[in-house]
Amino acid sequence: MTDCVTDFDDTLNTDDDGEKRVKFDNRRYKIIKPGGFGKPSVYHGLVVIFLEFFAWGLLTNPVISTLNQTFPTHTFLMNGVIHGVKGLLTFLSSPLLGAYSDIWGRKPFLLITVFFTCCPIPLMKISPMWYFALISVSGLFSVTFSVVYSYVADVTDENSRSSAYGLVTATFAASLITSPAIGAHLARLYSENFVIALGTAVAILDLVFIFFVVPESLPERLRTDQKISWDK
Repeated sequence: MTDCVTDFDDTLNTDDDGEKRVKFDNRRYKIIKPGGFGKPSVYHGLVVIFLEFFAWGLLTNPVISTLNQTFPTHTFLMNGVIHGVKGLLTFLSSPLLGAYSDIWGRKPFLLITVFFTCCPIPLMKISPMWYFALISVSGLFSVTFSVVYSYVADVTDENSRSSAYGLVTATFAASLITSPAIGAHLARLYSENFVIALGTAVAILDLVFIFFVVPESLPERLRTDQKISWDK
């Protein structure tokens, strides 16, 4: 009799967990709809990568001048500390975010990573200290590259995957090669504030593109239905 009661309780707990999962998925669907235009392709990931790093590349000169003005006596030391903290946080968080993207899909994490990577941009002139603090903390979510690689892996086969990864890397390089020169030219024509506003606009465009245009690449049937453990 006790065994029957125990089995019944386990069944109820399983049903409760399943119901909670369904409710969570429904809420997530309302917030981040899996729609988009067309089928998921490599080119969706290329646009995401290009816009994100193009936005940051435009800010090459403003970042240097802001860093020098904020830390005039320890410019290079503080630059190393800021990006060292960011890199460490990225190193620690990227496996966890990758595991969760296997469960919840790629699109939510494209939105999260691009948002947190680019959210410090508007603060560059408004509050430099908050700007540099947010850059450091944003390392927890600055793994857009990893999510894009996962997106590309979802939409390619083994024969075309290597060339697709090469396209992602080439797009990243192209954005960083072209944008600093464009940003410097615009700063001479207008001002650094104009370049910062343009970088912010490009980052917002990237978020809008992900939300409305990028389709989900990982179908529900292929997602991992496992709880994430710290051991894993």
